[in-house]
Amino acid sequence: MAAALVQGQGTRVGFYSRTCPPAESIVQKTVQSHFQSNPAIAPGLLRMHFHDCFVRGCDASILINGTSTEKTTVPNSLLNGYDVIDDAKTQLEAACPGVVSCADILALAARDSVVLTKGLTWKVPTGRRDGRVSLASDVNNLPSPRDSIEAQKQKFADKGLTDQDLVTLVGGHTIGTSACQFFRYRLYNFSTTTANGADPSMDAKFVTQLQALCPSDGDGSKRIALDTGSPNRFDATFFTNLKNGRGVLESDQKLWTDASTRTFVQRFLGVRGLRGLNFNVEFGRSMVKMSNIGVKTGTEGEIRRVCTAIN
Repeated sequence: MAAALVQGQGTRVGFYSRTCPPAESIVQKTVQSHFQSNPAIAPGLLRMHFHDCFVRGCDASILINGTSTEKTTVPNSLLNGYDVIDDAKTQLEAACPGVVSCADILALAARDSVVLTKGLTWKVPTGRRDGRVSLASDVNNLPSPRDSIEAQKQKFADKGLTDQDLVTLVGGHTIGTSACQFFRYRLYNFSTTTANGADPSMDAKFVTQLQALCPSDGDGSKRIALDTGSPNRFDATFFTNLKNGRGVLESDQKLWTDASTRTFVQRFLGVRGLRGLNFNVEFGRSMVKMSNIGVKTGTEGEIRRVCTAIN
């Protein structure tokens, strides 16, 4: 199915092999260079590609500057890595003017970010063109930390993604952080059934740890690791944390508390009696599917000379 989607959308692996042979290596080296001085760009670029695809399709509309654009919203303004895309684009314009789209740079940079954090690589189909519209109001389409499982499933299904894709792609939270403001409500006045008012689906010791890091009257912008134990390594420990009630975001923890998605978490954990799934392998497959959401090809889009501005 993924292969059919790739061909059907007009993208293919090696799209720039003749028109700009060094394209992928230029992106890779740029991401690597920035990563060495700021490892936070890896989860930033991965989220950026996800946030781009879920709004108007994978068309780099998230990169456009201006008032009331996608970039100005809270979920997107906090992302690391915009300068990496700009740097890669500058180098590509010098090497192959007007050839490589910003949307493709984003897709390649997301893959390279996973590899730099010890995840497996995958082949990225390219050939996307860039969109011309970016509206802050469209960002409401993004999954929210407070979404129910049904809401999460619906948002993924609307993009042609399965429940397995949902669990797999949320597993991208194995790297990176979240601000206290997005989960602090779970720690204090969430429930009357627990002594400290915390979300009862959370491990009690973990609640205490998070309360120390995120006081009720503290700095809401403070960053906390989403994968306790290995926030800088792309691995399956994120799912172990969910099993142990140590998911930071409510929407993440619900992948375990809801029976329909728990099975996929268990398969990633190798639970006996279920057919196992290799998280790293499945992540690449789901990323290819996601990276073909709403792709613009041919005359549907443009190749922006500067990723932050419409030509």
